[in-house]
Amino acid sequence: MIKSLAAAVLILAAVFAVPLASSQALAQNAPLAAPTGPAAQTQGLAPLPGAAAAPAEDAAGGFNIVSTFLRADHVVQAVMILLLLASLWSWTIIFNKLVALSNLKRKARKFEKLFWSGQSLDELYQQFGARNDHPLSAMFLAGLREWRRAFEGSGGLRESLLPSVKERIDKAMSVTILRETDGIERQLGMLATIGSVSPFVGLFGTVWGIMNSFSAIAARHDTTLAVVAPGIAEALFATALGLLAAIPAVIFYNRFVAEIGRYVNSLDAFADEFSAILSRQLDEKASR
Repeated sequence: MIKSLAAAVLILAAVFAVPLASSQALAQNAPLAAPTGPAAQTQGLAPLPGAAAAPAEDAAGGFNIVSTFLRADHVVQAVMILLLLASLWSWTIIFNKLVALSNLKRKARKFEKLFWSGQSLDELYQQFGARNDHPLSAMFLAGLREWRRAFEGSGGLRESLLPSVKERIDKAMSVTILRETDGIERQLGMLATIGSVSPFVGLFGTVWGIMNSFSAIAARHDTTLAVVAPGIAEALFATALGLLAAIPAVIFYNRFVAEIGRYVNSLDAFADEFSAILSRQLDEKASR
């Protein structure tokens, strides 16, 4: 979890460091020019709320993330920070889930290879009883424990008890599958929440920024594009951040749901096969 969070922080730091470094370099090399024409006539006017005059590096290098964030209204800045944190959180969950699902699949393949290699159930029980670290082995141990309990009584296994023993084995494995599935699906709801809510949070920042721009237009009685463009750009940037947080969350949420569904189906299939093996052995022992 900590490693994934650190990796996500480094990614976001790189995203902001590149435009910041380029803007500083442009600011050092760009010559200062005195305003002329209409710009000189409006020098004495107060700056627009949330739409301050663009710095020299923006004029020379185009859109700049850092300067756009610094010029924005406080409410829009809060929205941007919230969306960046949501994006960071979603990428942390994504990295953790990718690693966790990869480990689960690898351990499941290894377990099934050992299970079908011809080893006895008692040998497998002794081998995996001390390191029950994935759902397939947990389900195997739960079913085998119920199977072994059937022979612990003083009278041994009677044929009349076979249906109840088989039912207990199936229930033990079903409950284990449900419990393990809940652990695998943990934090997927947060991905779904980020994917569905982030666009609307970004839209709120956009609406707020545009409201400020139009309020400034009414206060200055100036409707030129140069007056409204900075504020609208900052507002639309909030929507872009909302989509930046939502799109990966939705994509990976759908991917994880599909992968977990396939994994659970494989657990159910193995449970049916294992239940059939135990049921056959119960019938053989009861008939002796």
